[in-house]
Amino acid sequence: MEKKVYSIDGKELRTITLDDKVFDLPVNEDVIYYAINNELANKRVGTACTKDRSEVHGSNAKPYRQKGTGNARRGDKKSPITRGGGVIFGPKPRDYSFALPKKVKRLAMKFILSQKAQDDRLTIVEDFTVESGKTKDLAAILKNFIKDEYRTVIVLKDDDAMIKRAGNNIPTISFLSYNRLRAHDLFYGQKIIMLESAAKNLSDFYKEAE
Repeated sequence: MEKKVYSIDGKELRTITLDDKVFDLPVNEDVIYYAINNELANKRVGTACTKDRSEVHGSNAKPYRQKGTGNARRGDKKSPITRGGGVIFGPKPRDYSFALPKKVKRLAMKFILSQKAQDDRLTIVEDFTVESGKTKDLAAILKNFIKDEYRTVIVLKDDDAMIKRAGNNIPTISFLSYNRLRAHDLFYGQKIIMLESAAKNLSDFYKEAE
């Protein structure tokens, strides 16, 4: 697949050849769903907890006598039908995470990248950084490629602390390194801006993983 490479001013510089096995695959939405579901499940804390009637603090005595009152017979004040009583089938702490094969995860990333490239939502930009670490300097670059309200993912060639610092105050921007992609962020990003070196490294990274 051929993609244009742009300067930080938004001008076309050259074309780059992207690996078709990464950026031009037929998309399988089922695999993408499994990868996103896995990421969200692994992030769940699972600390929700309720008390059943055996854990509620209170007396075991009957609230009133068995017969003669006209009320339904009841065992104690901790009954689930009583205010302040136990909870029936309430949640308990649990682990929601589950394992997903590495091949499935990698395949999901390829499908998402292919989908973005085919929908023309992937833009390749020459390598740049924001040495000042200022938000206004990064915003001046991004305005050439995206609208302010677009949810955007910037794929970096490495862990660039200064460009991440510059983007901290822009709520619609998230950063990912080419070798630590997240399916959820990529899939829901309306625009993907990828540095030229990151695009080249991605092809090699997934070739080595096969």
